[in-house]
Parts: sequence; C-alpha cells; structure tokens
Amino acid sequence: MTMIELTLQGADVLTPAGLELAGQLGLAAGRITQETPGRRIDLSGYLVLPGIIDAHGDGFERHLAPRRGAMKQMEEGVVATEAELAANGITTAVLAQFHSWEGGLRSPDYAAQVFEAIRKVRADLVTDLVPQLRFETHMLDDYDGLADKIAAWQVPYIVFNDHLPHDRLAAGKKPPRLTGQALKAGRNPEKHLEMLLEMHRRSGEVPDALERLSTQLRAAGLRIGSHDDQTAKDRATWRARGARISEFPETQEAAEAARAGGDHIILGAPNVVRGGSHKGNASALDLIAMGLCDALASDYHYPSPRRAALMLARSGVLDLAGAWALVSSGPASLLGLADRGDFTPGKRADIVILDKASERVAATLSGGRVSYMSGEIAARFLG
Repeated sequence: MTMIELTLQGADVLTPAGLELAGQLGLAAGRITQETPGRRIDLSGYLVLPGIIDAHGDGFERHLAPRRGAMKQMEEGVVATEAELAANGITTAVLAQFHSWEGGLRSPDYAAQVFEAIRKVRADLVTDLVPQLRFETHMLDDYDGLADKIAAWQVPYIVFNDHLPHDRLAAGKKPPRLTGQALKAGRNPEKHLEMLLEMHRRSGEVPDALERLSTQLRAAGLRIGSHDDQTAKDRATWRARGARISEFPETQEAAEAARAGGDHIILGAPNVVRGGSHKGNASALDLIAMGLCDALASDYHYPSPRRAALMLARSGVLDLAGAWALVSSGPASLLGLADRGDFTPGKRADIVILDKASERVAATLSGGRVSYMSGEIAARFLG
C-alpha cells in the first residue's frame, strides 16, 4: 500500500493550538508528522481540518437498498456509501443498522446481510467503517445467541432502542401507520398488532434480559449506548448497565444527567442545521450552548456534520476549534479512537480540505490516502 508523503502549505490549518493562518501540515506513512516531508502542495485559498468522524449515521440505507427488493449487490452499496462519506469529508463512519421488529430494512435477517457486506469490503476501502448494531430491547426471543452473532459480524458497538408505541398499546389503541408498517415488514396488519401487543405485555421481562446481555457484551469489550433517553432515571439505568454513550437525548434533563455522570452525549447535526428537532425534542443548539454535547452525528444526512460545525462557528456559538471538535476529536474520544481526531504529530493523517470561499469539500484523505478529490485542488496535487 503506497502512502503519500507531502507537505500541505499556504492553507489555514486547524492545529491543536488553534487556527494557523497560511500554515503547513506534513504527512508521511499515513500519519501527521512534525517534519515537513515530500513534495510541497500550495493550498492557499483552502482550509485544512481534521477529518470528520461520524459517530452515528444510517444514510447508507439508500445505497444498499435503493428500491424495495433491490438488494442484490449489497457490497457495491457499501462502496457507494464510502464515496458519499468521502465527498462529505468523513474519514471514519459509524454505520448504524437496526435489528428490529419493524422488519424490512430493519429486520434481523437484513441486518445480518448488511454486517456481512461491510465485513467483506471494509478492508478494501479508504474510509474507516465501524458497524453499529441498534437492537430493539423488547425482542426477547432474539437475546439468546445475540452476543455470538455480534462477534461473528465483527460489530464493536451496540446501541439499545425501544420504539414500541407503549402508550397506545397500553390504552388499547391501534398505533398510527400500523397497516403501512405491517405491509412494509411483509406481515398481515392483524398479526403485526398481535406481535406488538405481546412484546408490550412482556415488558417486565426486559430489564433482566438486558442485564444479562449487557454483562456479556461488556465482557467482550463492546462499546454500549442508549438511544433517546428522556429522563435522568433513564440515563442512570443505562449507565448501570455499562451504556456510557447517550445518543440523541430527547430532553435537557437527560442530557444534564449524562454530563453529570461522565457519559458521552451524541446529538444530531441535522438538528443544528434545521434549527431544531423534527420531532419536537430538545434543541441541539441549546444543548451545545450549555456544553451538553460531545459529538455531532450525521444521523440521516451525511453533509450535515460539516455544515453544522461551520454554522456553530459562524454564528459565534463556539469558536472554530470548539465547533470542529464536535465532529472530530469529540467523536474520536467517545469511540475510543485515540489515534485520530486532531493534527497531533503521530496521529492518523485524516484530513478534510475545504474551499474557503464556498466551504465545500475539495478533498478528503483518510489514513494518508485520498478518498475524495475534485476540481482545482486535484490539479494542485497532480502538479
């Protein structure tokens, strides 16, 4: 594998000490160097930043299954996903795949296919792909053997979800969109409702099952998170199970509890770009301003981490270093990736280069290898 040895110069470079105007950055053997080796590339007019680390995203679904039933070339879909990630400055990406009663693209069988496709091609790609399992807590019949499947899939990260409409089921009301959801999952709507009611009825069995599974997963070294925490009690319960990551807490109370307990907090970058949650939950902007965020994730839209970080810096909510940390060093820390996230010499040469005028991605390098490059900047690299 050939690694580039280069010195990028003339660009504004976001170093660990702050933004260096008309600075320079050396890279060799896939790492950031103290020295300035190799050929010099003039990047005046550009901004050089640490590569984006996306701590949670499911935007890959449209590449793996562009139409219902069109899932024959799943490995090609992973390759196409990498192209989109790289074009958006993402050098490490967590691919969040459901294992859910909802069926279809969230079914257990489909999850197995996705993880197998990632496993087969990830070593051939430039972008570092990290598979994440999103497991629905009330699938009690799926607990046995799950830890072994996770090991076989080479999944290092699990997040627990509960999307059952408990309030509606407890009230004896039919959940909204039931028929469409059932048909999407290939089930008779009445059978689908019976399944939901049975899972809801067995809710009392879930905590013990979660305790046993979490113990297994912790012993195997998995990173564990919870999704959509609503209260301080929710966060304390999950923390006791070893889930030290709170994905998209829905309330300020839950986010404050996570921070007080030393847990990591992931918020949605689209929430920042939109100016609020599309579900009416806590505003990411407000939580960030209160210091209640460690990482901004793409969620469902890969351009959003870059746009959100730049918006935060432009609006003065954070300076550029603080804003960019939410998409680089912050996610690196919560994912346990000590070898990346900033331009400290010796760390991976994960780099995104933005055109200063348009703030669009001009080039992306992951581990010192080019994963994306387009336009004028390509001419400068090619000489």
